[in-house]
Amino acid sequence: MARSTAATTRRATGTPSVPARKARPAAAPAASANLLDRKLWALAGQLNGGVSVLALTGAWLDWASHLAVSPGRRMDLATLAFSQAMQLAADGGPFGPCGEAREGDRRFRDPAWDRWPYRQFACTHRAAEAWWEAATRGVHGVSPQSAAMVDFAARQILDFWSPSNFMATNPEVMQKAVATGGQSLVEGFRHWLEDARITATGATAAGAEAFRVGETVAVTPGKVVARTPLAEIIQYAPATPAVHAEPVVIVPAWIMKYYILDLRPENSLVRHLVAQGFTVFVVSWKNPTEADRDVAFDQYRTEGAMAAIAAATRITGSPRVHAVGYCLGGTLMAITAAAMARDGDTRLASLTLLAALTDFHEAGELRLFISDSQLALLEDMMEERGYLEGPRMMGTFNLLRANDLIWSRMVREYMMGERRRLFDIMAWSQDGTRMPARMHAHYLRSLYLANDLAEGRFTVEGRTIALQDIRVPLFVLGAEWDHIAPWRAVYKLHLSLDTPVTFALTNGGHNQGVVSPPGTSGRVHRIGTREDGDPHLDADAWFAAHDPVEGSWWMSWGDWLNRTSTAPMRPPPPLGDAAAGYPALDEAPGTYVRG
Repeated sequence: MARSTAATTRRATGTPSVPARKARPAAAPAASANLLDRKLWALAGQLNGGVSVLALTGAWLDWASHLAVSPGRRMDLATLAFSQAMQLAADGGPFGPCGEAREGDRRFRDPAWDRWPYRQFACTHRAAEAWWEAATRGVHGVSPQSAAMVDFAARQILDFWSPSNFMATNPEVMQKAVATGGQSLVEGFRHWLEDARITATGATAAGAEAFRVGETVAVTPGKVVARTPLAEIIQYAPATPAVHAEPVVIVPAWIMKYYILDLRPENSLVRHLVAQGFTVFVVSWKNPTEADRDVAFDQYRTEGAMAAIAAATRITGSPRVHAVGYCLGGTLMAITAAAMARDGDTRLASLTLLAALTDFHEAGELRLFISDSQLALLEDMMEERGYLEGPRMMGTFNLLRANDLIWSRMVREYMMGERRRLFDIMAWSQDGTRMPARMHAHYLRSLYLANDLAEGRFTVEGRTIALQDIRVPLFVLGAEWDHIAPWRAVYKLHLSLDTPVTFALTNGGHNQGVVSPPGTSGRVHRIGTREDGDPHLDADAWFAAHDPVEGSWWMSWGDWLNRTSTAPMRPPPPLGDAAAGYPALDEAPGTYVRG
């Protein structure tokens, strides 16, 4: 039976099968002290929510000690505090009705906050936020990392103590309670109990049953045509009588399930591409278990990206493919493309990167969670189970937008009794995956911490790769409000390439900016191409030089794919090709997506 399975894997991928993973050796007695340390660190991580207290303490000491020996800066802060206090005492606030909000902050916009005493509550809170923002900036000698960590921690504390989070100091909550005779509070408590049960039992969220994989989402017709230990390769059925010669191969992130790109028929990027006459292949990643703790980062390249390229070229007969990578899958595809260019592999016709980082030096506030201390803690936590749980990673992402994703939701659902309507992207975001310990540690240390890819130290099969070796045309997408892959960091790929780059910037965030079907109201994007030899523009200069274009970036990308495809169109290829070693194994969306 094992021999049959291995043979099937070889035929499905077109590559040698992966040998069985060896059991991990037991810890040596001499390492018992180290083992004890790691157990204690893992326990501390569980108690602290995965945050390294030592890293945070070090940042605070850096900031506090430099501030302590800066009497001029302390005097400035004291003067600012006194000025704020005088203005608050005089007219209730130095700015507008509730102070000047941070971008995207909607907590105090309701007119109810303009009345006494709620105006004072809001303006005092805003003044405290402004003071702490000033206090963590401009302290001579403090490292930028320490200053950013202290600022982030102060914001988390202030966000928690916001007057909007407490019934007695939130006029919207009080008005709703009076208007409903207290029913809103009863409904809110019921919502809290329901969510507590879901958290304790691991049940699906209320409303998620409307988004069932293979029934209401991920329903574009297709077949699983290859399966490896880490990925299923899905080929989608044609929707046009003729198709472009080069197929599109999509490599999504394995942080979440692939079907963000194939949600409902109305907003499925896969269905849109098929309707435009492209043959589409997508990698559907396996959800790792403890047995996969030793899976390496490079196995995602060989068992996912390269396996999909092999399947696409063999089934369609095309010598080249349009490769697409989304988020972490985009980082992987950039690495894959650089390794292929180094090795003389010419199977790429173009490369598209969607909200993907290749230079991690300015990767936004996620970098605050990346330090040697923080990663040591995370590695010890992963050692316990062999993987990082999906909810813990989503919790980190939510902290970056705590007001919108945590506190505002709690106020609306638990105090005002207004249950948010679950839609497809929200349901998908709760269908999380795990990250293998070895892969995730390598990814964070080599890419986020050391920035090896951008700085030319990243190795594939023992040899370094260089992004400059990529010579195919690139389409790169950033999203204006992306807090996971900030668009200015995505844009820095221009500095690493000597090939034409078409850069598009869409409004929206990391997911909703990408899932942007034509006809969606309010969608705009900017787009421009830098040809090889053109002078470099920094991100802000590029933004100023390109006017917004109404509509979805999908249409502009489709035009770009058409220009980089060869003519003429040809009859669609079969779904799978048993003679070529790629028989149709299952109906899409396959089995891995259900794990």
